[in-house]
Amino acid sequence: MSQQVAQVDTLFLHEVGDDYRAVVERDDQRLFQAVLELKETNAGPRPAKFRIKEGTSEEPRNPDEFVDIARRANRIRISQQTSPQGREELQAMLDGYQLDAKVVRTCRHCASDGYYSPITSETAIEAEDEHICPDCASQELDRQLAMRGSMSASARDRLEELLMDVQDLERITNLLSGRLDPDLTKFDEISATVDEIDPVPVNSLSMHPGMQSKLEGRFDELLPVQSLAVENGALDGKDQLVVSATATGKTLIGEMAGLDRVLNGKGKMLFLVPLVALANQKHESFEERYGDIADVTIRVGASRINDDGNRFSPDADIIVGTYEGIDHALRTGKDLGDIGTVVIDEVHTLGEDERGHRLDGLISRLKYYCEQNSSGGDAHSDTQWIYLSATVGNASNLAEKLRAQLIEFEERPVPIERHVTFADGREKIDTENKLVRRAFDQKSSKGYRGQTIIFTNSRRRCHEISRQLEYSAAPYHAGLDYKRRKRVESDFADQELAAVVTTAALAAGVDFPASQVIFDSLAMGIEWLTVQEFSQMLGRAGRPDYHDKGTVYLLVEPDCSYHNSMEMTEDEVAFKLLKGEMEPVITRYDEASAVAETLANVTVAGKGAKRLNDRMVGEVPTKHAVAKLLEYEFIDGFDPTPMGRAVTRHFLAPDDAFLMLDGIRKGKDPKGIVADMELKDEDQ
Repeated sequence: MSQQVAQVDTLFLHEVGDDYRAVVERDDQRLFQAVLELKETNAGPRPAKFRIKEGTSEEPRNPDEFVDIARRANRIRISQQTSPQGREELQAMLDGYQLDAKVVRTCRHCASDGYYSPITSETAIEAEDEHICPDCASQELDRQLAMRGSMSASARDRLEELLMDVQDLERITNLLSGRLDPDLTKFDEISATVDEIDPVPVNSLSMHPGMQSKLEGRFDELLPVQSLAVENGALDGKDQLVVSATATGKTLIGEMAGLDRVLNGKGKMLFLVPLVALANQKHESFEERYGDIADVTIRVGASRINDDGNRFSPDADIIVGTYEGIDHALRTGKDLGDIGTVVIDEVHTLGEDERGHRLDGLISRLKYYCEQNSSGGDAHSDTQWIYLSATVGNASNLAEKLRAQLIEFEERPVPIERHVTFADGREKIDTENKLVRRAFDQKSSKGYRGQTIIFTNSRRRCHEISRQLEYSAAPYHAGLDYKRRKRVESDFADQELAAVVTTAALAAGVDFPASQVIFDSLAMGIEWLTVQEFSQMLGRAGRPDYHDKGTVYLLVEPDCSYHNSMEMTEDEVAFKLLKGEMEPVITRYDEASAVAETLANVTVAGKGAKRLNDRMVGEVPTKHAVAKLLEYEFIDGFDPTPMGRAVTRHFLAPDDAFLMLDGIRKGKDPKGIVADMELKDEDQ
């Protein structure tokens, strides 16, 4: 026992009945739990019995062992759920040994199970008049879901994400009964199209004369996405994430901002791309277009091997580089000068398995470099950051993580809010009734009531829903004669109908000026909707001459399908459709990537490495990574060792580094070492 508890980080005490649960932790892992009984003595409360729990059995130990553990503990914590009398008794006992303890707010479920799980206002989840930890809340959510039948991983993850956001378990479980809570049902918002935006005349830009004349010689007006960016501060130093399709003119936004700042003496421009071929292409383009007003150079990945300096000039006004080329310069302490603008093209690379973490680390290290080289030191940086991408599935979230304003170019006349809620077949009509009433009872700024199109998968269901809605509604499908269909269209146009209920098969032909679209089902007959069909149908929500915004609701029945030939369930389909073809940009870290980026951050920032890790887009397990770096002898304190510098300089994964080192020590031929590394990769 004494050897087992030679080092104790935390001793946690929690009242259970008439006794106390004692939990011993080291490195955030429970070593063991025990039952502690106290007795009253002339000197005050003292340990009477101490029993180590092993499964359902308990092994008696000398009570003095508890005192020894308490003295070895770095901290002693008492659960807030322990009664006032119990806390007083424990404190008196510890005072007798001159030991300090603090009362902390913990998860009662965990404490009762013998785990120390402190919670804060940021992590506590409200559940039945008490607060529990996120893990226990997640388990309780799973129990609730199991009671209602199975649910897809996407739907379950969505609910857990909402749970962690609102920190209220009951609000989340209410969603499973079709309860309308707009703050929770809202999935995202698609911004309005910029087709309606007046293009910005180039002669109104007031840029530096050198750049102004360049643009005026090429264009009269800016393209829509460029106009959006300029109107939202692209030429005023604002950081932006620009998401727009290929060939819509994103790149010029970075060029305008960067060159204007270069020519006005506000620092050079870095233009970063993922591939050498792209860097070469961009370098040639910049040389041709701006070579007469600015010096252009290039820094690509190959420079880290043959850094002869012939092509790269750190004093240039424009540095075109690959992610790896610039990262290598940072890792090896190269001076890149005063950087005024950083443009990162293809920023969705952050979501790629192999290169995502490297770009994530590069952005953080480059921000640190800019801070250290700014006039304000590490307090702030005047550098402007512009991120460019054609495809980002979670643009708002990514913009928030990058601390940038989102500029998104969408072909859409009004913004559309997309909502998801869960309901079974019976609950769906009740929910539709509430949504139709709510929309029709409101008027837009243009004076029009909100009207609804409800899409469902059968003619029979069209009639069923329209009959049960409280406000005026009508079915609309190919089985109706021409005269009746024209009557429905006329009544809807005159705002005499609050809703029409139609089949997905007629989606393309529906031309009702609706503010709201409700998906009663996500099927067309016995086939699930495609992303294209879904997008076309939801696009019916909101008209620029009628409405301020469009609203879309997906009413999803978990574990539901409409025919035995359907392989997916409705909740799986819902999130597939909402995400469309665009995958969310998420930077994921395994142990190797976490170790690699943490090592690079230590190399660049020393003690500031944790700050660099904390602001990266992905969640980096810093504590674990640092422990591994120490174990591998890649760092000594906050300094990289010679081996650590070699590893980070050449972008090596830890296992590759050890494989190479082992081969060198054994005198292997270099080709043999390379072969071993390739075989290792094939085995993975």
